[in-house]
Amino acid sequence: MAAARGTTGPVRVAAADVLAHRVRVQQLDREAGTVEETAVLDLGVQDSGADGALWALANRGVTTAGLPGERLVAAWTVRGAPHWYRREDLPSVAAAVAPWSHADAAKRIYDAATPLRAAGIGVLDALDEVAAVMRRVVTAPTVKGEVSAALTAALPAPYLRDCRPCGARHAYEQPFRLAALRAGLVLQPGTSPPVLEPVPGLAPAAEPEPRHDLVRAVLHLLGPVTPTQVAGYVDAPVAEVKARWPDDAVPVEVHGQRRWVLADDRDGLSAGPVAGVRLLGPFDLLLQARDRPTLVADPARAKALWPVLGRPGAVLVDGRLAGLWRPRASGGRLGVAVEPWEPLTAAAQAGVRVQAERLAAHRGVRLTGVTGLGEGSPA
Repeated sequence: MAAARGTTGPVRVAAADVLAHRVRVQQLDREAGTVEETAVLDLGVQDSGADGALWALANRGVTTAGLPGERLVAAWTVRGAPHWYRREDLPSVAAAVAPWSHADAAKRIYDAATPLRAAGIGVLDALDEVAAVMRRVVTAPTVKGEVSAALTAALPAPYLRDCRPCGARHAYEQPFRLAALRAGLVLQPGTSPPVLEPVPGLAPAAEPEPRHDLVRAVLHLLGPVTPTQVAGYVDAPVAEVKARWPDDAVPVEVHGQRRWVLADDRDGLSAGPVAGVRLLGPFDLLLQARDRPTLVADPARAKALWPVLGRPGAVLVDGRLAGLWRPRASGGRLGVAVEPWEPLTAAAQAGVRVQAERLAAHRGVRLTGVTGLGEGSPA
């Protein structure tokens, strides 16, 4: 039995069952699916690096040709990172990702809150002011630098900082990012530097749909979790998360720690192993959980998977993280360097090669080879 119930406590769940459950609810075990059915789009698919949102969707069986187009849209949301959503969900998403209070907003914008507080300016009020300026400035697609210059000219000193790397004075980064969707602005996908564009008539919904509610979405897609782990994902105060804790969250035990999962998801923790191989991008949602020891128990391996700079991707084999991978791109060619943490079976090696071919096709280049696999054991 994958999960066992203690005599007096909640259901005990092994780390392997947690991972298998997340693979299933995040649909990394499916071969085909549609944008409408893709669950991770409810929480947002982070678009960081060369193998970002499009590759994350491809790994979940979505045909990415022609995306994002009119169906998907990108915005700076959770942790100020760019995430993709269904375009029709934008009003609900805008309501879901808005800070819950002044204290929450202050935590999300980091050191930018200090001068605002010193000047007696509420952080939510500050975000509204930044959004108002952005709304006036961005009436057509506008590159980020132009928007930043306009903010610097329009905002008073508490909103601005001296940036040593560029030798200029400009608006703090996190308020800039978190105010953009508040101003009805989204990002043109694939632009570098980023280009912001207005969505006419966009206004946050009065309340987000339950599937976009950040606490519920994290409980569903990254559960079982603690309030602290949810707060870490959102960059919010733990007290704010606890105040929004769903009534249908039920406790389970993982590594001797009490965590919670949505009641409708609890049976999925006992569903057994999953099969399949994926090359996960460095910022895939499966790797964004705040309980890293559950994902990778060995500290040295965890340090290699989540370095401060230059994250690799992860090799997912049958519901467990089995190693690292890095692209080796040159011109129209792509090599994939794999670093398994243990010998891979012949079947797993074949799966890695298939995934490398898919990645090359996804990037529109030719695969030159996969290195580092070594000799595999029989399937």
